[in-house]
Amino acid sequence: MKHLKIYPKTFFYTLGLMLFIVLVAHGLLYFLTPQVPLDISPGPGSSDLLVTGKFNLTPYISQMIQKVLPISLLCCVMVSVLCSLLFSRQITVPVKQISAVTERMAQMDKAAVCKVHAQDEIGVLAGNINGLFQNLLATIETLEIEKQRVREMEQSKVDFMRAASHELKTPLTALNATLENMILGIGKYRDVEAYLPECKQMTEQLSGMIREILDASRAGSPQKNEAPVQIDLSGLLPALCEPYQQIAEARGVVFHIDLSGCFYACLPPRQFSKAVSNILANAVACTDPGKTVSIYFDGPALVIENECTPIPADALQHLFEPFYRPDYARNREDGGNGLGLYIVDMLLGAMGLSYSFQPMEEPPGMRFVIKRSSPPEDRTAR
Repeated sequence: MKHLKIYPKTFFYTLGLMLFIVLVAHGLLYFLTPQVPLDISPGPGSSDLLVTGKFNLTPYISQMIQKVLPISLLCCVMVSVLCSLLFSRQITVPVKQISAVTERMAQMDKAAVCKVHAQDEIGVLAGNINGLFQNLLATIETLEIEKQRVREMEQSKVDFMRAASHELKTPLTALNATLENMILGIGKYRDVEAYLPECKQMTEQLSGMIREILDASRAGSPQKNEAPVQIDLSGLLPALCEPYQQIAEARGVVFHIDLSGCFYACLPPRQFSKAVSNILANAVACTDPGKTVSIYFDGPALVIENECTPIPADALQHLFEPFYRPDYARNREDGGNGLGLYIVDMLLGAMGLSYSFQPMEEPPGMRFVIKRSSPPEDRTAR
């Protein structure tokens, strides 16, 4: 019985129980009926029965039972078999259907669904299996997305490290060659005092690059010591813009600020300040004397504009890649290290802020827009 499937097992269990009941009932009928005394005395007011007395009818009753008992037993057995078949089918068919569907679920067939025909325990079981399978599919999908994200992050780290190694190799090679020539006293490098300041400048350049690389590597990681807080950007940005305003004035660039009104957002102040600082530094550095850098609020967005030659579309799509510098600014003196906008992209992504960086037509220039993910409630009355 242990190796039988559920349908024949249920059938045999049910049939055995019913046959046991039939046999017990017929056995009691066979053995007890002849022992019951038969009273044929006339009842009150009866005038039909003329013969009174006691008769031994046991042999006749036993004979009658022996003739009827096989037929009754056969009929009861047939009824038992039929009822067992119907009962077993009614009980096992939903279980077999659930079993077939779970086999499809085990093969991750997303269309597999257990049909719920009733609200009994089997129906509840089918519903629970459906819910479990849907939760499993949702979890697998989430894990696949997370796996893809981790894979992309790992690939991004590998690409970043390769690019960083390449960027550091050139100044390190130049510094090493200069120092080696100074030590050997080759040609013009015998004048050590003239080339020591140049070596110091190279080391400062390397130090700045390493600092930028470390900042970039930490940009996408969570800040353990800083949590998002509700801040008024109209109060945070003036102090942040002050040093860049001084740099702009020294370069002959007009720096225009319009931060009227309150602008509340829930952000980590240090990360946000770092991102805006990089944008402002690029805007001031890429603006010619006499042109304007503007920073203002436009609804639920912070806008930073600078008048300059618009960046071509083919360069714009690569501008947020690490160490990328357009062809017209390939050297580090004019084009920086190529990490500023990459860090901005990482920081804004970590804060969940969307942004756009598009050319302007009138006046010609570039516009950087940082948008809030969802506008908070109006807090201007605070």
